[in-house]
Amino acid sequence: MRFAVEEINNSTNLLPNVSLGYDIFDQCSEFQNFPGIFNLISFNGSIKLLGEKHENIFKMIKVVGLVGPFSSTETVTVAPLFMLDFIPMVSYGASFSAFSEKVKYPSFLRTVHSNEDIIEVIVNIILHFKWQWVAFLNSADEYGIDGLILFMKRIKDTEICLPFTKKLTDNTNHSQMFQQIDALKIHIIVVFAPELTSETLIKSAIRLNVTNKVWIATDTWSLNKILLKETGIQNIGTVLGLSQSVVMIPGFSDFIHSSKSRTHCGNVKQPTFCNQVCNCDSLSAEDLISMDPSFSFAVYSAVYAVANALHNVLQCEAGQCNDNITVYPYMVLAELKKSNFMLLNQNIRFDPNGNPRFGSYYIVLWNQSGEAQRIGFYDFHTCPHFFMNNTKIQWYSGEEVPTSRCSPPCPEGYAKNPDGIHKCCFTCQICPKGTYVNSTEDPYQCMACKETEWSAEGSSSCNLRLVEYIPFTDIGAILIMVGAWALVGITLAMSVLFAVNYNTPVVRSAGGPMCFLILGCLSLCSISVFFYFGKPTVSFCILRFLPFFLFYTVCISCFVVRSFQIVCVFKMAAKFPKLHSWWMKYHGQWLVISVAFVTQAIFLTIGYSSAPSRLYNETVWYPDKIILSCDFNLKACFGSIFILLSLCSLCFIFSYMGKDLPKNYNEAKAITFCLLLLILNWIIFATEYMLYRGRYIQTFNALAVLFSLYSFLLWYFIPKCYIIIFQPKKNTQQYFQGLIQNYTKTISQ
Repeated sequence: MRFAVEEINNSTNLLPNVSLGYDIFDQCSEFQNFPGIFNLISFNGSIKLLGEKHENIFKMIKVVGLVGPFSSTETVTVAPLFMLDFIPMVSYGASFSAFSEKVKYPSFLRTVHSNEDIIEVIVNIILHFKWQWVAFLNSADEYGIDGLILFMKRIKDTEICLPFTKKLTDNTNHSQMFQQIDALKIHIIVVFAPELTSETLIKSAIRLNVTNKVWIATDTWSLNKILLKETGIQNIGTVLGLSQSVVMIPGFSDFIHSSKSRTHCGNVKQPTFCNQVCNCDSLSAEDLISMDPSFSFAVYSAVYAVANALHNVLQCEAGQCNDNITVYPYMVLAELKKSNFMLLNQNIRFDPNGNPRFGSYYIVLWNQSGEAQRIGFYDFHTCPHFFMNNTKIQWYSGEEVPTSRCSPPCPEGYAKNPDGIHKCCFTCQICPKGTYVNSTEDPYQCMACKETEWSAEGSSSCNLRLVEYIPFTDIGAILIMVGAWALVGITLAMSVLFAVNYNTPVVRSAGGPMCFLILGCLSLCSISVFFYFGKPTVSFCILRFLPFFLFYTVCISCFVVRSFQIVCVFKMAAKFPKLHSWWMKYHGQWLVISVAFVTQAIFLTIGYSSAPSRLYNETVWYPDKIILSCDFNLKACFGSIFILLSLCSLCFIFSYMGKDLPKNYNEAKAITFCLLLLILNWIIFATEYMLYRGRYIQTFNALAVLFSLYSFLLWYFIPKCYIIIFQPKKNTQQYFQGLIQNYTKTISQ
């Protein structure tokens, strides 16, 4: 400070024709702490009262600025005395974060970074080496307590855990403390304390043979030359620290030598105020020069900041300052806040909270040679930049970086299951199929994949499912569609054959005009087959079921009527002549068919209205696939299915009743056999549907539909066609009458 003031006073550029005067005293002195402060803010031995009028306030003040104090505790004690009158305080060592609160400390500025910045560097070091299990030892003053609070706040959203903290006092039991740290298996210790407190701690660690630790030192003791040379310091582990950037001040060493060569002391037993020519300490020039130089530039820049503020207040230009301007503290404060000047290649500026916008921190390593070796830095300019040269570090454990964890890291695909109060303590649990764990977002939860994704057990991400459906080009689809076209062609050919032989007994016994209705409905039912292939759409889903349900109902109702007529003609005509005559008179067969058709149409309309067809993605059976399909709503189709089942049951009952009809007159037996095939076909499909839900279930469904059509076509109509073409003698009126007469005689007997 003295060097800076004399350098400014000897300069003709900064404050020409103006000399800086000052009082300098040791704030740590028990004799001069508050007396010195009161002397600064008093006028003629008086201190202004709270009720003093505004115009008299500045008359009571003889100081325009204060450089210091050094420590946060001392600054907290005296700062309120200066804040009242907006007397600027420029501290070169107080890093307490609360000083950034301008409501409480409106005239406080500093040339050192706050504890927030120091903690930021420490946390970056810990994160850089991926340490998680950390102890924090701090002093019991404002500096240490503030550091602990900021550290806990900063690590809240990181992987760092703080299982052990301790306030260091004169009565701290170091032996018990280190035993607790060892019991918790902590290998990283942050020491956030002043120099003397840290010295006591490290010396105790050496004495107690504490080993295998990584110590992180703050700037208060990271360059402590006493500890660097202490015997046994290498045994405690690896010491990393951060220090303010050391800026060499030209001419400072010469000033110290020159100052120590002059002795101007009064009675050393009586503490007095020092001035520019005072030299009352017992240290040599070499002792002063070898001391921690990291705070030198902070003091130097603080003095120059005040001088530059005065330069602006006094409107100094062209080698002359305005002597007519009366300087008041608030004027200096206003210019201090606007500081922007170069000093030894450093741009001296302050942010709105009075914190420096210049400087950086070195990261140092206490090497084997007893020196604090630079291994990295943290730059606070515009965009913070962190750098660490790992190759320069000699770890106590060898070449590998020491680890400090509560629990070992989980393998990929495993989620953390908390074990205790600390997030760093956990057990690992593998994520099941269909889930994954994202260790960067939430390592504690197995998250479910989307419906369009899948994952194997123990996955850290999801994969897109393979979308599958049966295209029209599939060989199975082609064969089934060819079968459907073949069915249409066969029904058309049969219709022509039956039309040509319309008046023959075989065609009439098969149903006559009803045959054409059945064949036409079978052809219309085959439309459904084509919509089981290709990428499903809503219209495809409707047409898969609607034609089949509607027209197959007509087919089954025709066979119900036909079965009933066979039984009625041969068994009921004689016993119930009136019923037979009513049936024939009012064309009961067409009435039944019409009622069945209309009822089915109504049920289908209600079903599709209440539960419209929609697409369905099958994702349960195959974890890595999506089977595109249609949702078959059983509740919506219950009425339609019930009608079909009822008609099939009636048809089976009537046809079974006619099982003992003439051997060659086997329509009832043919219908019964067709129904048995139909029932067996859908039982097989239902069983297959319960056991398999892959892409080919659509093929099997289409095949079941096609088989349902062919069962009647082949086993009911083909025998009739065979008789017409190859056995015409059986297609005569005499042949049929002979069969009926023989059967009538058998019944009468």
